Amino acid sequence: MHSKKGPSGLRDKAVEEFIRFWAIAIYLALMLGAFTWYRRLILSESGISYVHYGVAVIEALILAKVILIGRALGLGKGSEGAPLIISVLLKAVAYAAFVGLFFVLERVIEGLVHGKTWGNIAQGLVSAGRDEILARTLMVVVTFIPFFAFWELDRVLGEGKLFALFFHKRMP
Repeated sequence: MHSKKGPSGLRDKAVEEFIRFWAIAIYLALMLGAFTWYRRLILSESGISYVHYGVAVIEALILAKVILIGRALGLGKGSEGAPLIISVLLKAVAYAAFVGLFFVLERVIEGLVHGKTWGNIAQGLVSAGRDEILARTLMVVVTFIPFFAFWELDRVLGEGKLFALFFHKRMP
């Protein structure tokens, strides 16, 4: 029997993580892209132009990496014995909070690198406004609910079985 340790095992793990990253990033890019289009269409009714489509892709890439970091840290593992709906909702909220923490950390580091004071950094964090922050948080949680529903269902069925059900040809 072939051992999973050594170069082959490491390569397999890297390929698995690479595929997982891109699957997450594509899902998030589609969801965030849909929200971007929604925002564009709503703003166009008021005569406001909104063309920040690339931002959704960049955010998707960053969020995918944050999700994988959370997974590596075991974020939400404690809810895995609960009914799926509880586990899904708890993970959606926990990962949304984790994403929020990364957002704040990113802004703080960016501010320090650019020589800003703590006051300027704090001002930059709240400059988007309460409604914008609340809307973004709600958007992330709503985007995470179906994501973690599939994630948790795959975990319960056995990793990879849900993917096989969706993407492999089945006999009638």
